[in-house]
Amino acid sequence: MDAVFSNLPELEAGSVWLVGAGPGDRGLLTLLAVQGLRQADVIVHDALVNADCLQLARPGAELEFAGKRGGKPSPKQRDISLRLVELARAGKRVLRLKGGDPFVFGRGGEEALTLVEHNVPFRVVPGITAGIGGLAYAGIPVTHRELNHAVTFLTGHDSSGVVPDRINWQGIAAGSPVIVMYMAMKHIGQIASNLMAAGRAPDEPVAFVCNAATAAQTVLETTLAEAEADAMKAGLEPPAIVVVGHVVRLRGSLDWLGALREGKVLLANPFGSRSMKDPA
Repeated sequence: MDAVFSNLPELEAGSVWLVGAGPGDRGLLTLLAVQGLRQADVIVHDALVNADCLQLARPGAELEFAGKRGGKPSPKQRDISLRLVELARAGKRVLRLKGGDPFVFGRGGEEALTLVEHNVPFRVVPGITAGIGGLAYAGIPVTHRELNHAVTFLTGHDSSGVVPDRINWQGIAAGSPVIVMYMAMKHIGQIASNLMAAGRAPDEPVAFVCNAATAAQTVLETTLAEAEADAMKAGLEPPAIVVVGHVVRLRGSLDWLGALREGKVLLANPFGSRSMKDPA
């Protein structure tokens, strides 16, 4: 096994690796992420990191929680960034472990800029973002050649906790067949209203994927008009990815995890009479 890691970069003392842990399943960690976990003196991890990933840390490594969760007491981002600087300057091998990908709505860019500001060497180790990997675990592809040639990723709230006012809802509604939303559950009613006002159909398919790629994963399929009411009725809670678009309908055929865990029978043609031929 050590031969697998023999030619990978080393996590050096006094440096920081910003590492993506993926959406949940620790099997989705990259080799470089595991290399960092095996070498780090200190692992500063956020709230969305599956605890199973931390079991790969080397014996004796310090684990520091630095999670930020909406509506709950959380460390300030600037304090987290400066803590990374402090640990690196103390000669530690520092691994900042973040759910998903550090540079996809993960504040990794902010932390990296702080490291640059203080002349701390760093490496970015990308991870599988939940908006792609989490949906794949729910049997929902973000692209399909017969359904969409574009996809938009957006966040449901900005740094102040409200729906970002700089989002061009008209442009997204008109130009993006598939919309994948992070941190959108709290404001899904307003977001759905914005999209419908911009022309999206009330009966357009929507899916909530909660605790993606973990043993606790749950999926709710609904429509744009019913999304808020159905989510409340189901008692859904974050973390969740929300996807809008007809790719949700493919779940009837592609829910491979449901087939493995529950014996779900997958449909050969999720669209019924519509041909789903495999084009060249």
